[in-house]
Amino acid sequence: MVNDVVRVGIIGCGGIANGKHMPSLKKLKDVEMVAFCDIVEEKAVKAKAEYGTEDARVYTDYKKLLEDKTIDVVHVCTPNRSHSFITVDALDAGKHVMCEKPMAINSAEAQKMIDARDRSGKLLTIGYQTRFRSDAQYLKTEAELGTFGEIYYAEAIAIRRRAVPTWGVFLNEYEQGGGPLIDIGTHALDLTLWTMNNYKPKYCVGTTFHKLNNDTQTGNAWGDWDPEKFTVEDSAFGFVVMENGATVYLKSSWALNMADPREAITTVCGTKGGADMLDGLRINYVRNGRQCILKPDFKAGGVAFNEGSASMKPQELEALKWIEAVRNNTAPLTTPEQAITVTKILEGIYTSAKTGDIFRF
Repeated sequence: MVNDVVRVGIIGCGGIANGKHMPSLKKLKDVEMVAFCDIVEEKAVKAKAEYGTEDARVYTDYKKLLEDKTIDVVHVCTPNRSHSFITVDALDAGKHVMCEKPMAINSAEAQKMIDARDRSGKLLTIGYQTRFRSDAQYLKTEAELGTFGEIYYAEAIAIRRRAVPTWGVFLNEYEQGGGPLIDIGTHALDLTLWTMNNYKPKYCVGTTFHKLNNDTQTGNAWGDWDPEKFTVEDSAFGFVVMENGATVYLKSSWALNMADPREAITTVCGTKGGADMLDGLRINYVRNGRQCILKPDFKAGGVAFNEGSASMKPQELEALKWIEAVRNNTAPLTTPEQAITVTKILEGIYTSAKTGDIFRF
């Protein structure tokens, strides 16, 4: 860093970069976006104009961007298949890396990222901004306080009724590694494991469905999808048993005839109490022999769980904490070791669905 300014390069200037990463970084003090790369040059040019410094550079080859030794941090915002090799190259080039979720398309590729982190001595984090919502922060604090006791059952829920992303490569199994399970189910699973503080899966079973892919009059939020391009599952479900016997039921869909969709939420049940996000955050327990429910009011003022969190969006708080970790050379709040466990479980569910057998970790 020069004069305490963190210089950032963006690799991939599509939807997630424009919707999350670049606007969040733009709001941070002493952070400059100095390089933009996309295989479609016009996207990188546009990103530079909106978010970059006056002398920011534009690339279509990410390896050229990585040659710039003045860049401190790289954000990888590309399709899932390229997360691993771009991140590895960036770490080996001496950059700290924020990689958008999921960590990788499989655990072997994710491990390569951790190995590169270890040999480079640089920081690596994965973009799970759901953790930084106010309700998630409150839930995590209650779990750490022991409110729930031992959490032995949980549901990770990412259900859409008709919200299939029809742009980019979302429907392309080769590029993405899957559909709703790896796209939004990953957020719900990360939130759940983080709340439980349990990262030791034992085995899982899973199912994936391609039941609605060929529909034409779809009622989809973003317009009808092209059945010929819709090569990923439309819904996927997994049943995960952890080493200590705790059980997680993971539900995910882009298209499912479910009238009450819920996305990126969790339910946890423990020996002392439980919580869900089905009607805002609700914490349930027994007091004086009576069943009770506590509903925190997140519209009212309250103590911020992280500095600045009361006035920041989750993705902005995530970016702030990431840059603070870079400045202070401290572990990021979302660690690669946590993220690779999410990837291992997703891989296990997909494998079980294909083989029809139990997948053992």
